[in-house]
Amino acid sequence: MKALVVIPTYNEKDNVVRLSSSVLDQHADIQILFVDDNSPDGTGKIIDELVSGNERIHVLHRAGKLGLGSAYREGFKAALSMGADYIIEMDADFSHDPGVLPEFLNAMQTSDLVIGSRYLNGVSVVNWPIRRLILSYFASVYTRWVTGLQLRDCTSGFKCFRRSSLEAMDLDSVKSDGYSFQIEMNYRCMEKGLRIMEIPIIFIDRHAGSSKMSRRIVREAVIMVWKLRLQTIFSSLWRK
Repeated sequence: MKALVVIPTYNEKDNVVRLSSSVLDQHADIQILFVDDNSPDGTGKIIDELVSGNERIHVLHRAGKLGLGSAYREGFKAALSMGADYIIEMDADFSHDPGVLPEFLNAMQTSDLVIGSRYLNGVSVVNWPIRRLILSYFASVYTRWVTGLQLRDCTSGFKCFRRSSLEAMDLDSVKSDGYSFQIEMNYRCMEKGLRIMEIPIIFIDRHAGSSKMSRRIVREAVIMVWKLRLQTIFSSLWRK
């Protein structure tokens, strides 16, 4: 088993050293791939130092801030080329607890996609403003209603894919970003009939850095769910 944790970074110099240590301590078969968007705070240089001192840490440098969705797409492709059996996505700011990683790997024995859910057992979110919490929670309600996804947390960014799950889809056709990227990846797995499991996590708001949420990302998510649903409907009609 080889598990690769894909971690996009932009101005995360205060987190990457401690995060690397914490992630790698969880399991001997876990490796890390940082995808750095030319962070102006020097995050990329710090990661280069980590890479030079540990063969389990890798980095993909990009020219600039190109979006979370594209960072994951490039990271996933690189992970597949590196021979990863399981590909995990997580944030760089400790909002996702590295201690949950062994639970992901255990759950993957009977799943094709495992999602760390903030809403599986009530609401497990710490330090979020109530407006942000309501937005996130009802984004999942809205997504379930439009798409039929049977998930409590449709927008979670802490998840693990089986290699074959990513190989089953055309990553280049996934153009969305932010919330939309998470929804679209879940939806495509559902369309393929893959086994999807949610496990409970506690989401803790970031310890350092700044939020990447924007109105554009929210608007994109609102529109994307209808695009996904309509594509499925039209594809079904076309097959008939």
